[in-house]
Amino acid sequence: MRGQLLATAVALAASVGVAACSSSSSTTPASTNTGSAGASTGQESSTPYRVMVTGGLSAAGVLADNASTSVLSAKAGAAAINAQGGIDGHQVVVTAADDGGNPSTAVTDLLNAIHSGNKPDLYLDSGPSPVAAAVLPILTANHILSFNIAPTTTSSNPADFPLNFDLSPGPSDYVKGFIPTMKAAGYKKVGIIHGSDAYGTAFGNELKSAFIAAGFTVTTSQQYDENALSMTPELQAIQATKPDVLIMDAYGPPVGYLLKSLQQLGWNIPILADNSVSATGLISTSAPSGFEGTALVKHLKMQVFNSTVYSPSNTLVNDAVKTMTGLGSIKATLILAYNYDAFPLLAAAAKAANSTDPTALAKELVSPSVLSTAHTAMLTRYGFTAAEHSPQPSPSEFTFISPSLIVNGQFGHS
Repeated sequence: MRGQLLATAVALAASVGVAACSSSSSTTPASTNTGSAGASTGQESSTPYRVMVTGGLSAAGVLADNASTSVLSAKAGAAAINAQGGIDGHQVVVTAADDGGNPSTAVTDLLNAIHSGNKPDLYLDSGPSPVAAAVLPILTANHILSFNIAPTTTSSNPADFPLNFDLSPGPSDYVKGFIPTMKAAGYKKVGIIHGSDAYGTAFGNELKSAFIAAGFTVTTSQQYDENALSMTPELQAIQATKPDVLIMDAYGPPVGYLLKSLQQLGWNIPILADNSVSATGLISTSAPSGFEGTALVKHLKMQVFNSTVYSPSNTLVNDAVKTMTGLGSIKATLILAYNYDAFPLLAAAAKAANSTDPTALAKELVSPSVLSTAHTAMLTRYGFTAAEHSPQPSPSEFTFISPSLIVNGQFGHS
């Protein structure tokens, strides 16, 4: 993002033990299950598969909630895979480290883990991207497999980081997710408004190029100042071009200022917003503190993953949510729960390789047949290739929904 069975769950929660590992870390055996079902060797090893997950648990504001959800999803994914026999017969042990969202702290914690005598077999992060950029060279130098939820410009390039796999889609993937919805609605002319920060600028350029390539007319693309308290001039400029739909990029306070500016203009145009809007608490909070259920969001639909919308028939996601809530509280949307998917991906690769060697696992993680057998929940299919270690999701992984309250990380609950 900008800048990442109920009885079984209860039983797993009861089996999780947390012991102090250092001032900033805790080690969690994800399950004490000793069965070996699902292990490719058919036998359980006494050697654990060590996973380190790091996140800004003590950071301020939304970053802490995001990190909490990311770390919780890792623990839940490990617990679920341990119930199936672990990774190639090895039970997973998760160590959580609080990096405060600080790259220097993340590096220190990782180096301490490497030199502790119990070097992690797998490293998971919780973002933001500067943390990933700081630790990836160390992981590569020490031959440690990693899954990353905060992509950098080079993190998915196997020439730079052969043992890293990005779990989060990139901006171009999110942009492609707009096109089927726009075509289905019959939109022809598109107006774009985006932020002035690095992400907003890059995303706005991606939107314009992709929409033109898909056959839409981009009437204008306007950039607003992230620090402005009103976006009326930019919206008036777009309104004058008479688009069929407004594509909106925003995160945090600008979301509110944009919607209030639209209301002041009396412009009731359909709005399709990016996933940054869905991650802004204002949208999913009831009045008077937020906008959910008010006229301000009447014409707004926002991009989310299918997994972040509650569906009683989505067994994989619902089981993941039950396992997570059995271990703790989900404080952000499931778009921060990518780390849950690391474990079915890893288990499928280990089964195919009959090994937990990181190079062997990396080789299998780019095999279409292996990826098709990984029962992932947050994204239904990851598209890693030998040339690109990014998920490359299908546009069908995305949907657009009206704002609603969030329950256990999901929109759309009645």
